[in-house]
Amino acid sequence: MPRCPGGSGWRRCRRMADIRELLEIMARLRDPQRGCPWDIEQDFASIAPYTIEEAYEVADAIRRGDLVDLKDELGDLLLQVVFHARMAEEAGAFDFGDVVAAIRDKMLRRHPHVFGDESVADAEAQTAAWEEHKRRERAARGEGDDSVLAGIGRGLPEWLRAVKLQKRAATLGFDWPGPEPVLAKLHEEIEEVRAEFTALAAGDETARERLEDELGDVLFVAANLTRHARVDFGAALRRANAKFERRFRRMEQLARAEGVDLAGLSLAAQDAYWDRAKAEERAADEAGEGGAVAEFPGQAPAGRGVT
Repeated sequence: MPRCPGGSGWRRCRRMADIRELLEIMARLRDPQRGCPWDIEQDFASIAPYTIEEAYEVADAIRRGDLVDLKDELGDLLLQVVFHARMAEEAGAFDFGDVVAAIRDKMLRRHPHVFGDESVADAEAQTAAWEEHKRRERAARGEGDDSVLAGIGRGLPEWLRAVKLQKRAATLGFDWPGPEPVLAKLHEEIEEVRAEFTALAAGDETARERLEDELGDVLFVAANLTRHARVDFGAALRRANAKFERRFRRMEQLARAEGVDLAGLSLAAQDAYWDRAKAEERAADEAGEGGAVAEFPGQAPAGRGVT
């Protein structure tokens, strides 16, 4: 490996050497003769779930404000990029340098107000300009879809895709004027779900497909409601998941301390433990002890995809 010179350029050179070394490590892991059996047998499809998982781990570290963990999680996410780039290089498609060049060119192209002579009034105007740049790029590639919804990835989590679809439609004015009509629509959709549950209970098996459709409508409207509230759907759901996990784990602790098996209790008796856990949490919040934001350790994912 070439030695880095002294002076102010040393640190930059050292970082470039680190990147080259990481690429070499990945190449060695994928070497058919001397590499790691697990790494060798992977392909784009098998690695993709880990890539998504690592992106969520990055988001979680940011949410917790843990910059030490964020550094590690960003490294894990970078490894995913390196892994995909290495497999593409082996297939003769592109390499890591091409990935870097592609995003470099895109950033220059989509920020003419920074790297050129154009100007934008504010962040909202920049968002609109960004979408217009993307539209022109799709047209230049010969993509025939000229819908305002074009380019919204189908590989996104469906809740995120719902929000993006709604945001794009809103750029043409197709949007509720505020939260009240969205709430009214949510109540309407819930009643339709109730009707299909009733039909299913009455023995109408054809209601099952309709029920899935109506539940989808409820979730879609809920996503719209979070958008009008300027609340991130994913963040809201994470908070709900964390709240449930926190309180359920406390239920288990309370029951265990009293020598009670939760599984052997009626729902009403289990609910009493839930209410106790909830009351403790609220009391801790009121006392300023921050009980409601306590974290519980999760389970490590199966497999070798994350570090």
